Amino acid sequence: MVQDLDSARTPRKAALAAWCGSALEYYDFAIYGTAAALVFPKIFFPEGNATAASIASFATFGVAYVARPIGSFFMGHIGDRLGRKRILIGTLLLMGVSTFLVGCLPTYGEVGLLAPALLVVLRLLQGLSAAGEQAGANSMSFEHAPDDRRGYYTSFTLSGTQGGQILAPAVFLPLAAVLPEHALLSWGWRVPFWLSAVVVLIGFLIRRTLDETPEFHREAARQDAGHHAPAAPLGVLFREHRAGVIRVFFAAFVAVVNTMFAVFALNLATSEDYGIGISKTTMLWLAIVANVIAVVTIPLWARLSDRIGRKPVFVTGLLGSSILVTLFLWSITQHNVPLVLASGIALAGVVYSMPNACWPATYAEYFPTSVRLSGLAIGTQFGFALAGFTPTIAGWLLDGDAGNWYRVAAFIVAACGISAIAVLTGPSGTHRIPTAEVGRQRITPATLAMPEPAR
Repeated sequence: MVQDLDSARTPRKAALAAWCGSALEYYDFAIYGTAAALVFPKIFFPEGNATAASIASFATFGVAYVARPIGSFFMGHIGDRLGRKRILIGTLLLMGVSTFLVGCLPTYGEVGLLAPALLVVLRLLQGLSAAGEQAGANSMSFEHAPDDRRGYYTSFTLSGTQGGQILAPAVFLPLAAVLPEHALLSWGWRVPFWLSAVVVLIGFLIRRTLDETPEFHREAARQDAGHHAPAAPLGVLFREHRAGVIRVFFAAFVAVVNTMFAVFALNLATSEDYGIGISKTTMLWLAIVANVIAVVTIPLWARLSDRIGRKPVFVTGLLGSSILVTLFLWSITQHNVPLVLASGIALAGVVYSMPNACWPATYAEYFPTSVRLSGLAIGTQFGFALAGFTPTIAGWLLDGDAGNWYRVAAFIVAACGISAIAVLTGPSGTHRIPTAEVGRQRITPATLAMPEPAR
């Protein structure tokens, strides 16, 4: 007998597990991005063409986003058939092992082309892990949350990723500031990767105590009662919820803002090839401060989306991000450090936090419980592939000349525009539908006229 859903929900515990696990997992993911911008072009690729080495390093960052769509099918199927908890523990362990091994790799100078080849293999394993991490954490926190606070509780998954992106530059900052160049390139860069062993142990201890979601138990009870869940949830997803998957795919283009800020802009501002010369320390401090602010603002924007709906918050953030991306990139090329700091903090800390805060609930409300994790994983991971290759695309658009920054800005603005169209053409009023019915019920004028839940 299934226990009462309201009493079985543990939203705070689920949100804490989502925050901590995402922070720890995205620490692993973010340190790779930081190293790809600052270190890998110099140690994993041939000398002689720094621009080509940077583009190749960014490509190794992007290959994880090739593995993520592939992994989303596998992770989504397991999560919808066997439960959210198994996915959350499995992805954490896979990310931890692969990240630790990156810190053990030999360099190009030691083994030649084998070094970048091994780097790519481990990066692919990181991508497989990430394919199920956010979708699993989002589904877990969404299905444990009260009906009228789904945006707030699911937002902790994303504020957790910001926490991981605080920790990554915070670890690199003293290394980059204190160690001489030869020490950083020989052993210093390895330390953040080795620390992932501690990070993963903590995350595992937190997640193993979390209960499976009440909504997933409801689906299991339906099977026991003769209402069998599909043996192949992916078939049901693409047959009955194809529009939701496509919508999430295009909406997920918003993630290009994050990889532009965290990886490409770091390389642009600090690389000697572009003649800009903003210090690594300044840019790493920018990332830390912006992400600290984002940890605070994300739950606030998410709570607002619980009150007024997902679309207004999501789309306003996209419009603001388009404006601030342009200002941010221009200010870097002008070596205007105060403006770089101000626009970067406003972009990554405040405005981009608006869509970042409410996309977990927005996308989750497109699908019913039986295919929610699959829909979230596949839609987002295929959409995030563009974000993964944003540093590579941006490097190609720049073509070795910082004066071409406007091409990169136009690319980011176009991606934000596509994301806005996808969200605007989606259903409205989903924040008012009970969790047990969300994704099943058509949005009608009567639905939109429902009174606000008690808060």
